[in-house]
Amino acid sequence: MKQWHYALVALLAMQEFDAIAEEASLRQYSNKLTVLTDPGPLLGDYPEFVEPIEEVTRYEGETLVDDEGADLEVRAWRFSYNARGVIEIPNRLRADQTAIIVVHPWGIDDGQGWKTPEPAGVADFCTPDKNHLAGRHTREVIDPLLKRLRPHVAQVMYSLRGGEYPVHKKLYRSIRYNPTDAEREEGKREQQAILSAFDYRGRDLPQTLEVSADRPVVDYFKQFPGLQFGPDYDNAGFWDMPIPVTSDITMDRDDVVIYDDDGYAPLKAFLQAQGVRHVLLVGYATDMCFKATTAGYDNLSKDFNVFLVGDATLATFPANSTPRYATNAHISFAALNQLVTQCSWIKLKPVETAQAGQ
Repeated sequence: MKQWHYALVALLAMQEFDAIAEEASLRQYSNKLTVLTDPGPLLGDYPEFVEPIEEVTRYEGETLVDDEGADLEVRAWRFSYNARGVIEIPNRLRADQTAIIVVHPWGIDDGQGWKTPEPAGVADFCTPDKNHLAGRHTREVIDPLLKRLRPHVAQVMYSLRGGEYPVHKKLYRSIRYNPTDAEREEGKREQQAILSAFDYRGRDLPQTLEVSADRPVVDYFKQFPGLQFGPDYDNAGFWDMPIPVTSDITMDRDDVVIYDDDGYAPLKAFLQAQGVRHVLLVGYATDMCFKATTAGYDNLSKDFNVFLVGDATLATFPANSTPRYATNAHISFAALNQLVTQCSWIKLKPVETAQAGQ
């Protein structure tokens, strides 16, 4: 009984110490807003992929993240209905406490063997042409950002759907294991064989539907919904294959792949063990996985300073030939409770220069 009592006292003492330490680390943040005069559009560097954002009222806020020894400037913005405008916020981060996470960079229709099933299958952005457009976005926007920042940040990571297959373990470093070069070569051959052997032929679209006289619209969409993925159109087994990381990214052997089936807790623990406090989030798709999967901002923003790189993501774009308007809309909505930056606003600075500006 005494041991239990001592343990309880010790636990309460630790909780009190943690509370005091947290209170001691708090600072008063000045929420002063200064009106900006004639600022340029937000997310204006890649108008082919995201429609530039223009808002009538723009403010400059005070520096929010202000790390000692900062060497990474990340200007960001958010929208506030109550402030009735966009608020731009400077941030000064330590790169070695920052991770870049690429959400769902699937290697679909990129030459590795995993292909959109014909004639009516769907995967990723749902058609081969749209997947090729997303691949070009990866090559032109995301890959250069990774190459520029990889030597300086704590970690570059990618998330994939499902779990870690045996071939994944041979191909990619995970939070559990880093394969040898020989294992990677073996895994590459093995994955190519797996993906190439699949029959990417699903069934055709239905030629007739049975609809009632009373509710034909209801019956129509029940039998022919706008998005149906599974064994019919994609062929059985399509979603059970080991999804590769897209070949449009130049991976480094120390980049880490995480898997949605592992859940958020291992990702959080891994990042914290690496000393990561900040996350630059890029990837696909803005309106779905980028938000709500294991490495989506719904999870990460509970525990880390998250910056959505607004021109390094694409939203799905049904009924459109371009993702620019859908991406604009979904990033704008996310900006109600997230900070949004852009590639050109992420700037490496020498530590001494950053400190001299304090």
